[in-house]
Amino acid sequence: MSKSEVKHYLKSGDTNKNTNNSMSRIGKQEILIPTGVKVTQSGNIVTVVGPKGTLSKNFRDDIAVTISDKVINLNTKRNDKFSKSLWGTYASHVKNMMSGVQNPYQKKLILEGIGFKSEVKAGGGGKEFSFALGFSHPVIVKIPEGITATAAKNNLTITGVDKELVGSFTASLRALKKPEPYKGKGMRYEGEIIRRKQGKKTV
Repeated sequence: MSKSEVKHYLKSGDTNKNTNNSMSRIGKQEILIPTGVKVTQSGNIVTVVGPKGTLSKNFRDDIAVTISDKVINLNTKRNDKFSKSLWGTYASHVKNMMSGVQNPYQKKLILEGIGFKSEVKAGGGGKEFSFALGFSHPVIVKIPEGITATAAKNNLTITGVDKELVGSFTASLRALKKPEPYKGKGMRYEGEIIRRKQGKKTV
């Protein structure tokens, strides 16, 4: 869990009781291990191996993870608000990990604008994006390990087994050139609707 998530749960007080209860219900559910997926645990590290890759995540010891042949159970070690919040969050993490190693997650970006270009090329120690975004210099972004990326006619596709990594990397690319509200030029998600503003009228 990130620092921002921890701060959110600590600051939320008693106003999020319904959220905690719903998370507890998620945590109580048995998680079935799909055929072809193997889940192991070493200390606080849970590892999921599937046909499309391997994922490992370090879980806090607030939650007890029990793995049998085909089922995973999660239980809180303490009956406090923070543990209950982690309970549902970690259950979702495990499900996402098992889903990702079977069917990798994918996000798409569209780069629009005259003179804007994108390409994937080999860089130092791996592949990287090279963007022309209207600056005086190209913007180079290294593609992290575990991510497969393509750029065809300014349509970018980001694929990987780690849902969080795919989402965060795609968001970081979009932040390089956020779509502006007048002509929509910039980087946007596929299917994203940009609220347009009317330009100044000439007298």
